[in-house]
Amino acid sequence: MSSERRTLLVFCDSLSYYGPTGGLPADDPRIWPNLVAEQLGWDVELIGRIGWTCRDVWWAATQDPRSWAALPRAGAVIFATCGMDSLPSPLPTALRELIRYVRPPFLRRWARDGYGWLQPRLSPVARPALPPHLTVEYLEMTRAALDFNRPGLPVVATIPSVHIAETYGKSHRWRDPIVKAITGWADEHRVPVVDLKAAVGDEVMSGRGNPDGIHWNFEAHAAVADLMLKGLAEAGAYQPDTSGRS
Repeated sequence: MSSERRTLLVFCDSLSYYGPTGGLPADDPRIWPNLVAEQLGWDVELIGRIGWTCRDVWWAATQDPRSWAALPRAGAVIFATCGMDSLPSPLPTALRELIRYVRPPFLRRWARDGYGWLQPRLSPVARPALPPHLTVEYLEMTRAALDFNRPGLPVVATIPSVHIAETYGKSHRWRDPIVKAITGWADEHRVPVVDLKAAVGDEVMSGRGNPDGIHWNFEAHAAVADLMLKGLAEAGAYQPDTSGRS
């Protein structure tokens, strides 16, 4: 293991690979996973999709062969989801995700447009996409499965970013319960936690991020990378250079 180039295994939602104008390829050097890997001299395996919750991370870790291939080389794993978990969902997630499968196409468009109209209006009273107790249940299932196959593998978790997205009625009332649940789980299992709000809050809330009000600009990605490096050091994934040399 020590003679191989290590891999940073990242499970994520779209926040990790969207920039100020939209989605980007996984190898774009400006997104935080690649900024972190560049500092460490590691490779990156980025496994994610828009709208993923911590439940999707469990499925990816156990069903996606890319994660199986990356695990033996992994120097650390980052759970960069939970943002979607904390967002309001007027429809149950399973039902909402079925909209893409509606046929014929005109009916699918009608259902999608109808949901797009309802979501910002119902978000202030809607339940979260994934309840806090399920978020931590899936995080622990995934952490335990990874630890079974790679005992002692460093893991870093995150707590949600913030948003001003009109598509969600600017509602984020479930963030605090998710934060409380994840930090409690992380304390129990000694998992370092990166607060995405601390990294990106100023950029997002000032409107300097993506115009959609939820994704980030590259300054925010750089700030996230800095905190991720601190989290990885806390997890024991690497030893930062404290000599002061450039």
